[in-house]
Amino acid sequence: MKPARRSAADPLEVRLAVAIKRVHARMREAAYASGIELPIAQVAVLKRLREGPTTASALAAAEHVTHQAITQTLAALKESGLVRSAPDPNDGRKSVITVTPAGNRLFESARASRDAWLARAIERAFSPREHAALETVIELLERLAEADRTKS
Repeated sequence: MKPARRSAADPLEVRLAVAIKRVHARMREAAYASGIELPIAQVAVLKRLREGPTTASALAAAEHVTHQAITQTLAALKESGLVRSAPDPNDGRKSVITVTPAGNRLFESARASRDAWLARAIERAFSPREHAALETVIELLERLAEADRTKS
């Protein structure tokens, strides 16, 4: 694949957004290379559920989707045996969703595939001198990710 053409006329924020999107897409492709063909919405829900059991409403809010959308995503994950639900011990009208061992294994497989691709790509794309520059870029991106967050 050819690198994207850069234009000096493109503002820095546009170039950054495009570069981040392209790297993210490549990481997703690498995760799917391990034979995992889950839609990104399902992978995102599995990742969130690895943080601990939660309700469908909380998942919908966290993923910024409608309750109907999360219900469809959860139905597909349940059918695949990747998540399960049980009555909420605090409120019998609700269900608590958890990731199953199969869901954890699938997520870990995708993560391992993605991480292996990233390690290979870094070794191939950057010289040892550039690795130090990459460390600086990572620190800058981490700061950017935290910019404008309210401090409590």
